[in-house]
Amino acid sequence: MKLSIVIPARNEAGNIEKTITHIRDHLDSVGIQDIEIIVVDDGSSDETYELVSAERNRDDRIYIVQNKGLHGFGRAIAYGLQHITGDAVVITMADLSDAPEDIVKYYHILRDEADCVFGSRFMVDSTVYDYPKFKLVVNRIANFLIRIMFGMKFNDTTNAFKGYRAYVIKGCQPLISPHFNLTIEIPLKAMVRGYSYKVIPISWRNRDIGVSQLKLREQGSRYLYTLLTIWFEWLLVRKDTKRPENESFIAWDDRINTLDK
Repeated sequence: MKLSIVIPARNEAGNIEKTITHIRDHLDSVGIQDIEIIVVDDGSSDETYELVSAERNRDDRIYIVQNKGLHGFGRAIAYGLQHITGDAVVITMADLSDAPEDIVKYYHILRDEADCVFGSRFMVDSTVYDYPKFKLVVNRIANFLIRIMFGMKFNDTTNAFKGYRAYVIKGCQPLISPHFNLTIEIPLKAMVRGYSYKVIPISWRNRDIGVSQLKLREQGSRYLYTLLTIWFEWLLVRKDTKRPENESFIAWDDRINTLDK
């Protein structure tokens, strides 16, 4: 199973080299070498593009694409997803806040167990380092609201670090969230549309360098719009948007065997 990794990056010159090399080297060390790492430069004014281009010259599994249209976290991810060639994709952050070890766990779940895998920073076995207190309070309130509205147990929908089979991304189109609200759009659409998923505890570490692009005051109405849009789909028309039967989960080895026959 080929794994694509999409990393949105805006002014991440202080982090992006370390992030790319940590992910690549760890995946190589455990035998996951059929990969592509796609960094989306979302209008950086620093050396992000040049640094990733230099890594590309050393390893042709690394790609840098530039979002030259309207910028935004969600737009950058959507643009990156248009360029994947893998059978599955993991979306991760440019500041190495997500652990490469968890990407390995995602890979095996996507290969063998479920259409989607969602990490939670708030399970018994999760580990979180230096989460800003105000953002933590807002996070827990938002996720509690989402759980109540959709009647689910997953408690970290707003986390950007998630994995999907490639056909799930196609089944969740069109993606309409231009900013951080995309972090809830894709997983909620996947759930509503009937794709299988597994939730696992993950580790998360606050960035050491640079400043997060997430501005809570700017995002509230956007999250609400996305939330209500998908909630109404869930309430009113989910039978119309349900995934095709031929896209139901098949473990990767069984899928290959079926194709061979």
